[in-house]
Amino acid sequence: MNAGFNSGHGSRWFAGFLVIAVGCGGASGPPHPAAAPRPSILLVTLDTTRADAIGPDAKGVETPAYNRLAARGRVFAQAYATVPETLPAHSSMMTGLYPGGHGVHENARFLAARHPVVAEALKEAGYRTAAFVSAFVLARRFGIARGFDLYDDELAAGTAERSSSETTARALAHLAQASGPGPIFLWVHYFDPHAPYEPPEPFRSRYPKDPYRAEVAAMDEQLGRLVDGFESRVAANGGTAAVVVASDHGEGLGDHGEAGHGHLLYQPTMHVPMVVVGPNVPAGSVATPVSTRRVFHTLMDWAGQASPESLAAPAPAAEVVIGEAMKPFLQYGWQPQIMTVSGPLKAILSGRTEVYDVASDPAEARELGTAASLPAPMRAALDEYPVPSLEAAASASAPIDEDARQKLASLGYVSGTAAPAVRRDAPRAADMVRLFGVIDAASTLFVRGDYARVVPLLLQILAADPQHLDATMRLATAYSALGRDGLAIATFRRAAAIAPKSQDVRLYLALHYAKGREWPRAVPLLEQVVAESPERVPALEALALARAREGRLADSVALRQRLFALRPASPAELVQLGRAAMGAQQTDAAIGAFERAKAAQGAAFAHHLELGVLYLAARRLDDARRALDAVPASHPERAMVLFKRAQVSVLLNEPDRAARIAAARRGADATTRALNANERLFR
Repeated sequence: MNAGFNSGHGSRWFAGFLVIAVGCGGASGPPHPAAAPRPSILLVTLDTTRADAIGPDAKGVETPAYNRLAARGRVFAQAYATVPETLPAHSSMMTGLYPGGHGVHENARFLAARHPVVAEALKEAGYRTAAFVSAFVLARRFGIARGFDLYDDELAAGTAERSSSETTARALAHLAQASGPGPIFLWVHYFDPHAPYEPPEPFRSRYPKDPYRAEVAAMDEQLGRLVDGFESRVAANGGTAAVVVASDHGEGLGDHGEAGHGHLLYQPTMHVPMVVVGPNVPAGSVATPVSTRRVFHTLMDWAGQASPESLAAPAPAAEVVIGEAMKPFLQYGWQPQIMTVSGPLKAILSGRTEVYDVASDPAEARELGTAASLPAPMRAALDEYPVPSLEAAASASAPIDEDARQKLASLGYVSGTAAPAVRRDAPRAADMVRLFGVIDAASTLFVRGDYARVVPLLLQILAADPQHLDATMRLATAYSALGRDGLAIATFRRAAAIAPKSQDVRLYLALHYAKGREWPRAVPLLEQVVAESPERVPALEALALARAREGRLADSVALRQRLFALRPASPAELVQLGRAAMGAQQTDAAIGAFERAKAAQGAAFAHHLELGVLYLAARRLDDARRALDAVPASHPERAMVLFKRAQVSVLLNEPDRAARIAAARRGADATTRALNANERLFR
């Protein structure tokens, strides 16, 4: 890899590595029977937990539950995350692959079904599987729930996370009622130390100046409850227990200029705690660097498929540990970042190579530079790691509705508006730390729709990085939303100059036109985007509305149906679909849409008249009668209700049909008066 971003998918070296990783992980077939009884397994993942924030050597915090595990288990003192973001890091633990292998490089992407996850293999091996996750970023929609009999990602309405105490209570309640043959695999994910830091009492008062570590301490208390409950339950059933506790990534807390995580590859976000406790796993500390992706191999080992990459093996194999941080590349067009660790040496490649001795310099304060000679395997891993193409990364996106977008934003995860243009002179993320806070604040304000306040922040970003396509696109969109059309068009032109071939630029320009009087100018742009990307959700939404405006209702219906196959439809959208299908004389499609809206809205459903008319057209007379009778007397089209109800009454040969005909004639308006006079059923 060089500054020009050779973004091909896999060299010979890395492709070979992926084959080895999958082979060791058992993706090619079910595990072999184990000689000894297989243990029940508890996997606990600690979100956003630094290596120096938990354990016997933690700084400024007491974590007795983790310490007890460390005292009786194997502690990996140099464990490393694969990527400093939640979903891709967990995808590595569940597949045994680096992000270059499983293809998930950021949050809000989708783990493809072609990559087997450990729960699927354990379930096939006879394990009863359950998962309890504490944040929306790991919701089942992102593809990580496969293989679990129970996947509890339920969150309170309007929230995007839950506390470790609530998650622990749910997990323990499940264990208390779980019954059946075979061992258990339980995965519990805690999210507490993630920003914003809002620790509960008594930890808030115990650590008044360090809310981050207060949250770690609160989480540690729940870890103790969980482990005790799990091991007691397994012992009561005559089984043995195995436990893995690992963090997905750390937190910057201002070190190296990064307050949070996701942008850089330094120790605060990549060096994580990990401990393994289980049958025949000797207690002690292992100084050899290892990757958290090897959690997968460890679980498979306990299930009966031995692997040299298992962390429970008598002598865990050494490796060149790899990590990546692609968010700045995929969202801002900055240099991609790749990390390798072997022995005491750590190297980061991002435009140029930084080398540190993290054994003697864990703060990475002294860059060794040209004085360091990297071992050949470390250099090969840096040079050959497959940088994702922007197109491939975009294709891994999960369709996100507005509710999901708001939930991710509340957790600090906001994806870009536009895929950036690749540029050879792109800045390094480490040289742009002054923008991290500005970018995060601007992203949050943009998703909230606070366009007036976001404009100055976006201008600040562009002053420092004029080729920042995402900031340019968001600025154009903000101007559009504020009604500053001249500035919007000028900024869209600036975006087109940065990325002349960008589909995103064309799409958002079309969306600008679509909301105003110049909406016909959006149509050819939207047609082009949909032809190129048939599953591009915003383009389908806008083109469906444009087709309805053009009177092409059948086309509008077809586009909406494609759209709702990609993401759930809201009740209001189902009503729009029903009306469009009704106008296109697609009776069955219209009925289906209105019925789905009714099921979703319950008593709030206000379209019984439309349903009654459609049921009558379909000769579903009893359904038509019930629908029309549900229309309130205050309905503004009461005259049409009376007319249609009289038609149904005659067709059903109801005893009061004459009275209903008379009521329809008395209550007629300008529209229905002629209908009543000419209706042959009424003669």
